[in-house]
Amino acid sequence: MTWTEHLQSANWFQATGSVLGAYLLGCFATGYYLVRARTGKDIREIGSGSTGARNAGRVLGKPGFVLTVFGDFGKGALAVWGAWEWTNNHHLAAVAMLAVVAGHLWPAQLRFRGGKGVAASLGALLVFDYRIALTFAVLFLAGFVVMRKTVFPAMFAFTCLPLASLWFNRDGLTATLAAVLSAMILFAHWRNIGEEIAALSARHGVVPKPESPKL
Repeated sequence: MTWTEHLQSANWFQATGSVLGAYLLGCFATGYYLVRARTGKDIREIGSGSTGARNAGRVLGKPGFVLTVFGDFGKGALAVWGAWEWTNNHHLAAVAMLAVVAGHLWPAQLRFRGGKGVAASLGALLVFDYRIALTFAVLFLAGFVVMRKTVFPAMFAFTCLPLASLWFNRDGLTATLAAVLSAMILFAHWRNIGEEIAALSARHGVVPKPESPKL
């Protein structure tokens, strides 16, 4: 069945509403509004500039981190659950998952400067297919035990999502949508990936090769 046929199986009004609603829900940047309410400051001008939990924790401590994680996780879960309930369409639920993460990464009301999307993605994945979410958790924990780092294990686990989706669902379209989700998260973390590569290089004594002297 083609993508058009999948959409034709659902009401267009429901399809548009579920995706738009998911995006708007994603735009509710928990960390931004929490920091704004508690301190009056714009979290995007503090620390890493992200509206995510880690940056909120820098400003508000552990309570701010935990509340932001739960808020972002919850909106991801709510977006997919709402799409399921309203459309009863597996693929539209997957598109809603992309939409809520897109809203988190690029919230229109904050001039498209949001968070990194991990908590929102995991909340959405847990509702969409708990088996994929559990696969992510296992891969991440294994990587963390080996590396004692969070960024690389998380990014590796995200890159495995399309394969996990294909394995569990036997559905090429769903796997493609999972690949888009992975690409969105990797793009949002490109700077963190570079910083972690630099940190690992320094830890293992790898330094840039000096330039040859000019004659």
